[in-house]
Amino acid sequence: MTTQTHAGTWRLGDLTVNRIGLGAMRLTGSAPFGRGTPADRDRSIAVLRRAADLGVNHIDTAAFYFSPTLSANELINRALSPYPDDLVIATKVWAGRDPSGEWTWATPPQLRGQVEENLRQLGRDHLDVVNLRIPRSAGTASIAEHFGALADLREAGLVRHLGLSNATPAHLAEARAIAPVVCVQNPYSVGASSGEQEFLRACGEQGIAYVPFFAIAGAGRERGAVAAEEESVLAVARAHGATPAQVRLAWTLRQGPHVLAIPGTGDPDHLAENVAAGRLRLSEADLARLGGGADVTPRD
Repeated sequence: MTTQTHAGTWRLGDLTVNRIGLGAMRLTGSAPFGRGTPADRDRSIAVLRRAADLGVNHIDTAAFYFSPTLSANELINRALSPYPDDLVIATKVWAGRDPSGEWTWATPPQLRGQVEENLRQLGRDHLDVVNLRIPRSAGTASIAEHFGALADLREAGLVRHLGLSNATPAHLAEARAIAPVVCVQNPYSVGASSGEQEFLRACGEQGIAYVPFFAIAGAGRERGAVAAEEESVLAVARAHGATPAQVRLAWTLRQGPHVLAIPGTGDPDHLAENVAAGRLRLSEADLARLGGGADVTPRD
């Protein structure tokens, strides 16, 4: 039995994925978006190929994951094309970066160009999952025009399934009134707020995958894991002979069978450790020590 089998699977619409995937953000360097030390191209390609060997069939990426020398999408294309039949690639639009690296936010008509850029970089004729990456500044503002534009692209056959990133329950309700939503991708880690725990539960009740980002980094966000790890995480790691990152991933998977992990790394050894977290079984005492989290009975 493979590690991925231990972690289980979930369906994104009609696509079945193993619950431990790979986030592509860190494939381009030690820090995302061009800061830090550039990654070695061959090493990043090796990470992607090793992920496929380990049973990872869900990769999270974006056209705006690039540094001055590397593009995550083009690395994925180089490493894995022709793509395995079961590989699901999820990407994000609305946010974007111009060639100089400056951030831009697309208007609804401009989303087609962002989708087509992902298609070009990945070398595909359609995208498996496209998440609408909602800006934090959007607050409670309507996303109907942007999500409606993506729904039109889904009807045109450029996109197979739609999701939301950085969303609120109100955003999800608004989007579902326009087109089916297969996943919600939000920041979530040990110590998550009660409101976000409730949102995770609600997604499970609606049969929607909940895909945490920063599950390992936590408050470190784009900077990565904080240097001073929480004592509760360290204590559970010591008890299991595991790394803190593995404990955080195992805790993430325990939040519900509809919860998918997408840890990012450019390190082959860290990748193998992340995937191995699917074998780690936390006890109820461990969960209590870490703060428990959501208690979910999802609809499949």
